[in-house]
Amino acid sequence: MMIPLSILELGRVRQGSDRRTALDNARTLAQHAERLGFRRIWVAEHHNSPAVSTAATSVVVSHIAAATTTIRVGAGGVMLPNHAPYVIAEHFGTLETLYPGRIDLGLGRAPGTDQATLRALRRDPGDAEHFSQDVLELQSFLAPKSDTQRIEAVPGSGTNVPLWILGSSLFGAQLAAALGLPYAFGSQFSPQALHQALEVYRTHFQPSAQLQKPYAMIGVNVIAAETDAEARVLATSQQMTFADMFRGMPSLLKPPIDDIESYRTPREKAQTEQILNCSIVGSAETVRNGLNQLVSDTKADELLIVSDIFDLSKRVYSLEITAQAAT
Repeated sequence: MMIPLSILELGRVRQGSDRRTALDNARTLAQHAERLGFRRIWVAEHHNSPAVSTAATSVVVSHIAAATTTIRVGAGGVMLPNHAPYVIAEHFGTLETLYPGRIDLGLGRAPGTDQATLRALRRDPGDAEHFSQDVLELQSFLAPKSDTQRIEAVPGSGTNVPLWILGSSLFGAQLAAALGLPYAFGSQFSPQALHQALEVYRTHFQPSAQLQKPYAMIGVNVIAAETDAEARVLATSQQMTFADMFRGMPSLLKPPIDDIESYRTPREKAQTEQILNCSIVGSAETVRNGLNQLVSDTKADELLIVSDIFDLSKRVYSLEITAQAAT
């Protein structure tokens, strides 16, 4: 199974650590990922989340890109309703100017936060209704400036930063297909509509200047270790994060524990398993078999790996195992 692997990075703030360390760990992880042959590393826009340090997405992209040389770096994604397309064109046009040929711009329609924070962002929940038009406007600002164009993104115009549509429902699949853009499905946290969305995307895809045939990347949680048992323990950090979220008590990433069932209720376990259904946790053999099965089932063109592991060195080792399993 030769399939490109990429990484989704949230800059997780760990218990007993701080935000600067989280951002520097993201950069260190990208350097290891580059060495291991990962194709890209994306950071996601989330707001008002104590354990996520990638809210200023374009700034974090620059922090990572400055410390690497070949791996693609991008947003997975920018929540476009939170921003003016013109400003995002300037931000990512600047990134592409600084790090040519290495910048991706994934676009999402969700706010990536709660309603109170949306008000703090000075945005209206109805802004999401204009997502399709905003994507086209952003695309036009990144294209070469026309003779009749009065407003130019500087830097930005002529950079043609590759756009991706992100989604976890059929809407994103339909839009990506209509615009002829690559599609990234968030199955790492919302796997329910995965197969239906991929079918919609591939069936209705219209070729474009950016992309001639459908290209789908899907998210998957992968936690690898020497043994299945050790990997299951490492996975408890992510499982506790979701249990705390369900309780309305978001927390920093916690060290793994031996008995996760003592931490959460049966209801929290069921909720977590539904969200994390697209997960592979185990040894090299388990991961290899799981990746092979996932690619066989979905015909994905690329996998976007999430690995919420408390210890950075163990996270790097997990990525080493995953990279080997995919060859």
